[in-house]
Amino acid sequence: RCRTGPLDIVFVIDSSRSVRPFEFETMRRFMIDIIGNLDVGPNATRVGVIQYSSQVQNIFSLKTFFTRADMERAINGIIPLAQGTMTGLAIQYVMNVAFTTQEGARPPHKKIPRIAIVVTDGRPQDRVTEVATHARNAGIEIYAVGIQRADMNSLRAMASPPLEEHVFLVESFELIQQFGKQFQDKLCGVDMCVEQEHGCQHSCVSTPGSFYCECNPGYRLNMDGKTCSPIDACADGRHGCQHHCVSVRGSYSCRCRPGYYLGQNKRSCIMIDYCSFGNHSCQHECVSMPHGHYCRCRSGYTLQPDSKSCRATDLCNGVDHGCEFKCVSTEGSYHCMCPEGQQLQADGKTCSRDQAGPLSSPPVLAECAAGHVDLVMVIDGSKSVRPQNFELVKQFVNRIVDLLDVSPHGTRVGLVQYSSRVRTEFPLNKYHSADEIKKAVMDVEYMEKGTMTGLALKHMVEHSFSELEGARPLSHNIPRIGLVFTDGRSQDDISEWARRAKESGIVMFAVGVGKAVEEELRAIASEPVEQHFSYSADFTTMTHLVENFSLNICPEEGKGQTEIRSPCECEALVQFQTNTVAILQSLTEKNILYACSLAQMTARLEDLEKQIANKK
Repeated sequence: RCRTGPLDIVFVIDSSRSVRPFEFETMRRFMIDIIGNLDVGPNATRVGVIQYSSQVQNIFSLKTFFTRADMERAINGIIPLAQGTMTGLAIQYVMNVAFTTQEGARPPHKKIPRIAIVVTDGRPQDRVTEVATHARNAGIEIYAVGIQRADMNSLRAMASPPLEEHVFLVESFELIQQFGKQFQDKLCGVDMCVEQEHGCQHSCVSTPGSFYCECNPGYRLNMDGKTCSPIDACADGRHGCQHHCVSVRGSYSCRCRPGYYLGQNKRSCIMIDYCSFGNHSCQHECVSMPHGHYCRCRSGYTLQPDSKSCRATDLCNGVDHGCEFKCVSTEGSYHCMCPEGQQLQADGKTCSRDQAGPLSSPPVLAECAAGHVDLVMVIDGSKSVRPQNFELVKQFVNRIVDLLDVSPHGTRVGLVQYSSRVRTEFPLNKYHSADEIKKAVMDVEYMEKGTMTGLALKHMVEHSFSELEGARPLSHNIPRIGLVFTDGRSQDDISEWARRAKESGIVMFAVGVGKAVEEELRAIASEPVEQHFSYSADFTTMTHLVENFSLNICPEEGKGQTEIRSPCECEALVQFQTNTVAILQSLTEKNILYACSLAQMTARLEDLEKQIANKK
């Protein structure tokens, strides 16, 4: 067994269609044999396994299993994908996901070696040189194991230096088990902490071919790499104390400012609720503050000189009410009135004068100008979209922006683009007007490459809707809306982060075009799904999707501010009947007048004819 200290190892297994079933069985045995000789556990070596073909599938991550028996069962349950050979995409996943602390990798400051073992039998169908360089620069040590038909140049492009220790070519699948024993020796080596005098003051950690010193909790390693000194636990900024951190040798404690007390988590501070003591005597509302309290009146009332009692405010005298005839104050509000015989119009301010006028149209829902939301749009910038269509996507985004009341206190808009990686084009707190946002959208550059929709959803949840990037706190009850636009199948799993997005309170809309997969769109969309996902056959006909988005988002935004009355309600029908009768009466009166005038003209003509006849 390896006794070189803890490692974080991820197996990256090629399950393309060129790997025949019995050959894949030998790859299973290869992994199981190596794991069988590792000292696995949460504080020892951790192991993860992914398989890839045209897409990447996580079998289990570094945090999933800590016993060899559990790992062996999961490996024996792998079903090969049997598609293409996207080795570069798999390495990208290893770097962006598999070796993150969220997936179980130990933090970099712990200096646990991160090792990726790539096993493949063919030539990659994508580029590996650039992404492998990024992975190595990120601290991942890559072993490239080629079997039978593998391309040696690709193996060398992937592997870490020195190449003679990290590149292996096995002539056939039958020899891979024999090779596994040699590889085990290469991976494990000897325990350097035992073989030589390490000089570590606290503890020695062995790695393949070397070792390093570690200090006990509460101490830091000195510049000599061997001795340890006590650390100020407050100085590194990771204590999490909301107010004050008090350092104790090797540890710390949190304290709060006057007027606050320490919460149950021993880090956060909670303001003392002086109003709860019950002696404030406020007539309406009591508001606590760090050193006491003050009284506040409800809307429409004014606080009196005693700072406790409240009196109603005559809002008609204090606001620009705009009433055409008369303003009437009520408790905390006001309304407009019209003289007898006239009716208050839909604007609630002006009065009607022509009862027989044209029939009024039923009210129509206006643009989304009344609602305040935090909206993050996540757009697909993969190669399949193509440059000319990406310009149409940007126009689609700007048409949505045109519907919104963009301002720091109104609606905030953020934009994220993704392909094989994710890029924040601008966060929620970057721009404060629709014109600024639309200009920034048109300046966005097309990314191309893959379609990692799951990675984009993860970025949206963890970063885009954070207060650091401009999202209002959840306590403000500002709706958080995510709009995901895609044109094809994701190359990674979307289900987990789609679920996390909705569980965190984000209302998710999914917009698909062209080859977008309905199953994925439905997985992203919030309930009811039919109101939260849309599809268009191609980019040139997707303008109707803006209308769908408006209809679904506006009623929520304008709730309590825009009254939408049905023309079939009783009051509307009565008003319709009244106006119709008035118009018919007006037309009847006019017809009678026309008939009287015609009779008078006829009589007059007859008189003129008689006068002419008499003269003759």
